[in-house]
Amino acid sequence: MNELKLGIPKGSLEAATIDLFKKSGWKISGTSRSYFPSINDASLRCSLVRAQEMSRYVESGALDAGITGKDWTQENESDVQVITELVYAKASFKSVRWVLAVPQDSPIKKIEDLKGKKIATEMVNFTRRYFSERKIPVEVEFSWGATEAKAAERLVDAVVEVTETGSTIRAHGLRIVTDLLESNPQLIANKKAWNDSWKRSKIEQISLLLQGALAAENKVGIKMNVAERDLEKIIKLIPSITAPTIATLYPSAALKGVKWFSVESVIAEDVVRDLIPKLIQHGAVGIIEYPLNKVI
Repeated sequence: MNELKLGIPKGSLEAATIDLFKKSGWKISGTSRSYFPSINDASLRCSLVRAQEMSRYVESGALDAGITGKDWTQENESDVQVITELVYAKASFKSVRWVLAVPQDSPIKKIEDLKGKKIATEMVNFTRRYFSERKIPVEVEFSWGATEAKAAERLVDAVVEVTETGSTIRAHGLRIVTDLLESNPQLIANKKAWNDSWKRSKIEQISLLLQGALAAENKVGIKMNVAERDLEKIIKLIPSITAPTIATLYPSAALKGVKWFSVESVIAEDVVRDLIPKLIQHGAVGIIEYPLNKVI
């Protein structure tokens, strides 16, 4: 039987990835007890791997595909096939920025001011390339953690650190000089696996359904019954991806000779609370709101 070896990121991306796969139709379980969690698809074999190492294992062929950040693919200079970016509103799946930061009172105002200075970061290779490409000689050392504190305590002149909003950077008494890289989680594949017809089809299936689950995030379905006389007014109120779906209700005595329609659409979740009272005011009845797993 054909099998695809899939890497699930262990750590900060883990819970959001498992949740996204669940919405896509795959249930991953047993992650707290094993590095090889089970999944309800006999053609998939999952491994938990740190996001920092994922692209190396995918490049080597130990894994056929996996999810990791764009930042770590660049840090490892991995020769992999990037299938799609996974931009997810959950906190652990949001875009992040790698920034250059210095103490608030540092005389460093621009990257050129770092000539001959020392920088601490977990992204050593990326940082060295960034400054080398700009012909700015710097010393870059690997940081095992608490990176911001090293600049705050003057152990180094600057740090290259990841942030979402910059609040943690500022809380440590640092100032952002510039952004170096914006990163999103990515689905990546081994190039040999990508050229295998069965594996490529399976990876494309995963990509399609993950993107469908992402498209459904923060959206709901809404359905209602509307009399013919109110139909145009209701349609004008309803936002939609393309256009609302409209179907004629089966004639019955309860309708008393009036033509009624079922109207259905997909809309942003935060719009519903203001939309439903307006729909009722304009004649909609039997309104149903329901959650979505995927929009494809």
